[in-house]
Amino acid sequence: MNAPDRFELFLLSEGEKKIEEKVYSGMSNTSDFVLNKEDHTLGNLLAEHLKAHPNVYMAGYKLGHPNVPQLFIRLQTDGTKTPRDVFTSVCEKLINQLESLHQEFTREWELRRITNTGEQGNMQGNGF
Repeated sequence: MNAPDRFELFLLSEGEKKIEEKVYSGMSNTSDFVLNKEDHTLGNLLAEHLKAHPNVYMAGYKLGHPNVPQLFIRLQTDGTKTPRDVFTSVCEKLINQLESLHQEFTREWELRRITNTGEQGNMQGNGF
């Protein structure tokens, strides 16, 4: 079978970088970001949040080949901020949003666990 081993789809090889920026000379204020060992999940998330940034003219992503876990993101800005600065700020914003989601989920999960524990105690006390 020609498919790579599953661990090769998410573990970086020795010396392999997670992300690289390549300035695109075909358009002004444009860079290509290559993310290794990533797929549509992160590509779509980043592209949609990049498009929502006020300094972005164009953002899109593609995968080179299904067997090669390499994500390409092209980003063009209006020139007031560099593509690298916009990319970094969007990533930081997403990290903060995901951390907030994690905290809220954990809090709700713990409250549900405490509530369920209390309900089980009430059921045992009532002879159920």
